[in-house]
Amino acid sequence: MNYFEVLVWPGGGVIGIILWALSFVTLGVIVELFFAIRRTNILPNAVREKMRSCLQRTPYRDAIDLAAGRADLLSQVGHAALLDSPHGYAAMERAIEETSEERTTKLLRHIEPLNLIGNISPMVGLLGTVWGMINAFFQIVQAGGIPEPGELAGAIGIALVTTLVGLGIAIPALAVYSLMRSRIDELTSEAIVSSQELVSILRPPKDAPLYGEPM
Repeated sequence: MNYFEVLVWPGGGVIGIILWALSFVTLGVIVELFFAIRRTNILPNAVREKMRSCLQRTPYRDAIDLAAGRADLLSQVGHAALLDSPHGYAAMERAIEETSEERTTKLLRHIEPLNLIGNISPMVGLLGTVWGMINAFFQIVQAGGIPEPGELAGAIGIALVTTLVGLGIAIPALAVYSLMRSRIDELTSEAIVSSQELVSILRPPKDAPLYGEPM
């Protein structure tokens, strides 16, 4: 029996099916995240420059309209801050902080499946190994305590393959999870700084009131 038959249904049984499913899910999630967690989806430079241009002139309703309905983090944070502009600059800063924290949490939840797969797949592989070792010991019992060395070694080798495959799924999953988490931290921090810089254009001189309702 080939060692990698453990991965082929029905030879691998339920453990093989689970490992195949985890491998395909991992690949799909990784590809999807590389398209989703990008600068253009979090901090688009074109939108930042357009918002800057809109805020440098009054009325600044154009900036609110530009940010409304967009999915990128910069637009959502900027939109929330501008809607709170009638309440003062401090309210705008609070809106930036609250909205950015909420969006960052959603982004981190988006990559959490990789962390889950990275922790589960070695356990599934270990389960397959334990199950295979149990079967190997049953072979010893059935052979009257003197099994064929080749058959016993083959059974043990097949059992160990599941742990190998489980680790082969977990390592890239956790590596990409760490990469995406770092990318999210970097881009969201930059988006918050950019939002603060943009709304600072509306910051009134000391002791002067902020603009009233956006026109």
